[in-house]
Amino acid sequence: MMAFLAAGRMPAIAIGALTRRVLPALCVAAGMVAAPAQAATNIERIVSPGGIEAWLVREATVPLVAIDFAFTHGSAQVPADKAGLASLMTNLLDEGAGDLDSRAFHEKVENYAISIGFSASRDQISGSLRTLAEHQDVAFDLLKLALTKPRFDIDVVERVRNQTMSNLRRGTMNPNEIANRRWWEAAFPGHPYAIPTSGTLEAVPGITPDDLKGFARRIFTRDTLKIGIVGNIDAAAAGRIVDRIFGELPVKSNAVPVPDAKPQALGTRINVELDVPQSVVMVGGAGIARKDKDFMAAYVLNHILGGGSFSSRLYREVREVRGLAYSVYSTLIPLDHTALFVAGTATRGDRAQQALEVIEQEIRSMATEGPKPEELAEAKSFLKGSFALRFDTSSKIAGQLVQMQVEGLGIDYITRRNGLVEAVTLADLKRVAKRILDAGMLVAVVGRAPTAVAAGGGATTPAASQPAAAKREGQ
Repeated sequence: MMAFLAAGRMPAIAIGALTRRVLPALCVAAGMVAAPAQAATNIERIVSPGGIEAWLVREATVPLVAIDFAFTHGSAQVPADKAGLASLMTNLLDEGAGDLDSRAFHEKVENYAISIGFSASRDQISGSLRTLAEHQDVAFDLLKLALTKPRFDIDVVERVRNQTMSNLRRGTMNPNEIANRRWWEAAFPGHPYAIPTSGTLEAVPGITPDDLKGFARRIFTRDTLKIGIVGNIDAAAAGRIVDRIFGELPVKSNAVPVPDAKPQALGTRINVELDVPQSVVMVGGAGIARKDKDFMAAYVLNHILGGGSFSSRLYREVREVRGLAYSVYSTLIPLDHTALFVAGTATRGDRAQQALEVIEQEIRSMATEGPKPEELAEAKSFLKGSFALRFDTSSKIAGQLVQMQVEGLGIDYITRRNGLVEAVTLADLKRVAKRILDAGMLVAVVGRAPTAVAAGGGATTPAASQPAAAKREGQ
């Protein structure tokens, strides 16, 4: 699993459809316009005339302007009785703004081959803009309208609400959705992180256009804004663009404080019986914060354990050796107010218990023995060699510029990052493995596992074993 997936970043994208613009539009939407990876190392910090900071990478070889941005407050700002407010709002931002209703807004996006997207996670509201340089003025004005004058027309709200409700109803029979929700509810009782970003069947019907407008005003503020720009643009032009799009936003946020939290119910197991072909197994515990000095060691360790897909221990033992599942993963999730390690898989119901035992055994083995020298060498080689792939298109570069700002990594992080990987030692990995993989784990199993409780399940019982603690990935 990739880093920073704390809540999925890209929503539905509007793509141009006119015949003569089909290919450019697809390139814009998919971010397939290649940019030299080395260009990403030349990052300029700019401050607009209005005082808004952004990071800029000048790329003169592609006709694309890519802008990513994030407001560092998300669905954790939403009370339980309005669960889904952040997600519903982001789904509506391109459904009409200013004097453009939904149809007119989408027609303009399509006619000019523009891509605008928004998404919500627990800690962020994120967005992106992709436009050909020749259409950038139209694109900038559309994005500005979406952020400053969203319409939230009642007929459109009802249409998107109905779509959301349909998705939520499907989720009640989706083992992945159930496992994820039950795990977060048990790990963070009474905390905003326990509230599903996508909402609940009980709360979404009560969200009003006034709720949506109020949330947008409260979250879209300049003091929490992080911006990344890639294109054939100089610093002065970038400053003018930033003010043009974001300059009218309120200066200060009135977001409510979110308390720090540690995952609870470690060492217990949630069983939910569901009549589906495959059972889902989710295992998680405490992790390491992104700013922790041990994070890079934890990142390398997780790659060896389950983050390295085909090369990981979990992949080898769960899939290759025993054939228990098609895929298995582990990941680090460093959120603003907690840090987690999560692992999981999906498998046939009668093999779920065995898959869980193998995952727990591999976690225990890593905690007690640590990785082997050859595993560390292979992980370093892969992580250093593949790093440039995060910067091989304008879209990827823009996203990384924002993520580095959000995580406080410093503008020179790209040049330092592989050195940080190389500096990780076997002793570091063993220390960190003991720190995050030798505590308890909260386990959720959803499906027809033989050990599942009777229908209506959901009981929380002592886990058969207590594997470990935590992680997720960053850079």
